[in-house]
Amino acid sequence: MLDSCMLTPPVFQDEDGIPSDFSDPPGGRQLTDNLHRLAFLPPTDTGPVSVLRSASSSLPAPPLPRCPRAMVRKKGSLILCGAFLFVAWNALLLLYLWGRPPLGRPGDGGGAEPGEKEEWGLGRGGGGGAAAQANLAGEVIRLAEEVEVQLETQKKLLKQIEDHRAAWARQRDVGKRQTGHREEVQDPREPSEAPQERQEERGRTQKVGVATPPRPNEPIIPILVIACDRVTVKRSLDRLIQYRPSAELHPIVVSQDCGHAETARVIGSYGDQVTHISQPDLSDIRVRPEHRKFQGYYKISRHYRWALNQVFGAMGHSSVVIVEDDLEVAPDFFEYFRALYPVLRADPSLWCVSAWNDNGRDALVDPAKPGLLHRTDFFPGLGWMLLRDMWAELEPKWPPAFWDDWMRQPEQRRGRSCVRPEVSRTITFGRKGVSLGQFFDQYLRYIKLNAEFVPFTKHDLSYLLKEKYDDAFVKEVYGATPVRIEDLQQGGGLRGPGPYRVQYSSRDSFKVFARNLGVMDDLKSGVPRTGYRGVVSFLHRGRRVFLAPPEGWTQYDVSWS
Repeated sequence: MLDSCMLTPPVFQDEDGIPSDFSDPPGGRQLTDNLHRLAFLPPTDTGPVSVLRSASSSLPAPPLPRCPRAMVRKKGSLILCGAFLFVAWNALLLLYLWGRPPLGRPGDGGGAEPGEKEEWGLGRGGGGGAAAQANLAGEVIRLAEEVEVQLETQKKLLKQIEDHRAAWARQRDVGKRQTGHREEVQDPREPSEAPQERQEERGRTQKVGVATPPRPNEPIIPILVIACDRVTVKRSLDRLIQYRPSAELHPIVVSQDCGHAETARVIGSYGDQVTHISQPDLSDIRVRPEHRKFQGYYKISRHYRWALNQVFGAMGHSSVVIVEDDLEVAPDFFEYFRALYPVLRADPSLWCVSAWNDNGRDALVDPAKPGLLHRTDFFPGLGWMLLRDMWAELEPKWPPAFWDDWMRQPEQRRGRSCVRPEVSRTITFGRKGVSLGQFFDQYLRYIKLNAEFVPFTKHDLSYLLKEKYDDAFVKEVYGATPVRIEDLQQGGGLRGPGPYRVQYSSRDSFKVFARNLGVMDDLKSGVPRTGYRGVVSFLHRGRRVFLAPPEGWTQYDVSWS
């Protein structure tokens, strides 16, 4: 005999007091329809949904039969209802994620359009649940990778903040020390005496340079490295960082043209030791048909103009030393330019300081005088210092190509000179370039790089000022013993180390004598390489020789080009 509790269903009354069965409690129809709309399912009065209706907390509780078995059944129904709600919610979430458009990877168009070889409405796996799951897993992995990248970026930023904080602390300590005493300049050949904090700051390689802290009002002279597509820029940067006495006084700015990715990675590997900027306009330049083969020279000129505007304009520096990505510098490179900076500012007849000697081959220079400096009317380039005031004069008329030869024209030079060393403070190691190794094999590869540190900042360089230099120079040149070129080549009849003077009177005679004596014979706007007042000074078989025009020289003849 069945229990009456199992045979008699509970009875509900609707709002009008009319009895209804257990499956349709008051308000149940409205709740059921809402749940159907949420789950995107067609309305039904059967199956698990009817059980779901009975679980709504918003409905008045039905009268329960006073029977233990009925109470057990009711508890079981509630447990099943809760489990069903949990499964239904997760099913809805999964349906939402499946139906949602993919986020896409960079370059995929965000999933709004099909990728290559795909059709509209299909994922990358061709559709289906497996593809959706794979896509979802891929998105999760991509998001995790992006989070890792962001974390690494944050770590780098924190490291830079700590470095800057340490640099400021060092500067404060330096200021306190300077109030009590001035530290003496130390010879870089005694690295054991360099301050420990300076050795730590300079990084990975052994540093050679003047280990002095920055003093108030000391000029900041940045180094601008013009780079393109040579990964060997690493050799140049390694030497600059190795010999740099102070990152504060000599910030290194690397300006890259060409958009060469591997070169950019090499430059980027130096981190905050250098500032890496990129010339934004990589387009070809419209040129005359006969100049198409010179496209590289046009791009170089454009790059120089942009980079110098960045240094003087955007960065606000008052001077700069320009080197190219195939130059290696000498140990006293920075000392040389720091010492000559006040000379360049003080003498309006000077417009640049260069580290290069065009006739700097080993046999043509005096190795016993590495500190000897000269004035020259020929613009040398290849590691040269320029002031902002001079750039303000040159920039408005900067040429579209061949900027170095343009600098050698009388309209730009305007009777001004540069300072050059007896022994070069730079050498070029890059045979590859727009000039296709024009002079490299014949001249450039034999240039001697100075290896001995010269403390130029302790020397009196006022002899380079025009009012002092010219009188002494003219007396020395035209007071030298005049000889024929045959006497120099034979050498038997010459007494003493000189100096000796060989006189030329025409362009042709200059070129013949220059070739026979081993110096460069080309002229630009009538000016010979390394020439000053028409005189080329060099060593020949250990004797000082002046290849000079007649006494009373007044000006260059531009037709001698």
